[in-house]
Amino acid sequence: MILATPGPVEVPFFAQEAILGETIHHRTPEFTTILNDTLSLFKKLVKLPEAVFLSSSGTGAMEASLINIVNKKALTINAGKFGERWGKIAKAYGIEFSQLCYEWNTPADIEDIIATIKADSDIDSLFIQVSESAGGLRHPVEEIAKEVKSINPDIIVVADGITAVGVEKIDTTNIDILITGSQKALMLPPGLAMIGFSQKAVDRIGNGRGFYFNLANEIKKQKEGSTAFTPATTLIIALKAVLEKIINEIGLDELYQKTAKRHNALIESLKAIGLEIYPKAPAKSMATIINDQAEEIRKIMKNKFEVNMAGGQDHLKGKIFRINNMGLIEDYKMLWIVSSIEKTLDELNIRKFDGTAGKVFLENM
Repeated sequence: MILATPGPVEVPFFAQEAILGETIHHRTPEFTTILNDTLSLFKKLVKLPEAVFLSSSGTGAMEASLINIVNKKALTINAGKFGERWGKIAKAYGIEFSQLCYEWNTPADIEDIIATIKADSDIDSLFIQVSESAGGLRHPVEEIAKEVKSINPDIIVVADGITAVGVEKIDTTNIDILITGSQKALMLPPGLAMIGFSQKAVDRIGNGRGFYFNLANEIKKQKEGSTAFTPATTLIIALKAVLEKIINEIGLDELYQKTAKRHNALIESLKAIGLEIYPKAPAKSMATIINDQAEEIRKIMKNKFEVNMAGGQDHLKGKIFRINNMGLIEDYKMLWIVSSIEKTLDELNIRKFDGTAGKVFLENM
């Protein structure tokens, strides 16, 4: 079975080997060295001066960031299931927030955000996704962050990069917090969240809030080569192997170029067989197709062609399917996926199979 969902993604063999290695105790000099090395590599990936790892899903990092950053009021961007989550976290803690909502295929409008911030001086932080995976959407985060900082440099910009970090270069010049998780482009099982911080974000956190998700405690401890609580040691060891691979062996520029090229080939192959791309600004982390027979397509793909693709949620349930483009995906697997989709369309009497999807994919690779 090819796991083509946009997280969890397939774990490559070299990462599996690292996971299956010897388990070591987390309060030892050996693990301190591993933690320090891995944090250093992660800072190179996100290009931010400080970082911590949390033993949680990416949502834990979202929660930690929100509760530790907001002093007065947050502005959250909701263009999907994960943007909606910022508001749910704020409500759970009684934190005041305003929310800008968009259709799940529509990127956030910079002018809307600027107008909202100018109209409300209590807003001290902005929470947004880089890639909103509910619809495969890419927000113009870098441009938004730059405009926000030009109005008020003290506003902390928090970006959920869970389906963007390791996929494409993200300009963090005006981003204060960048979040990601182990099960996406970093090609590991779920369970480890990572956060990069600007110095301004560290200063805002101060003494921190909360208990398990107190970021001040984690920053202090991890600077010392330890953690506030028991870390996901195996995942951190494996993350070190993944980061060494993509930074030191492959090179980030090469990785991003390959991912972008494969995404373009994937999109063009699907369009060539008459399928409609859902988001107006597609994220490079996945391809999202809107189709009334999305569930029938997914079912045939899984049962006959052994490809597991993700569907939609809420109002998009049964209307979209999503194909992963994160990680070190072999070209032959993506070729199998697009060719199998074309075969599936033939089985559903939507379009006769003639090899167009595979041909267009290869032409663009």
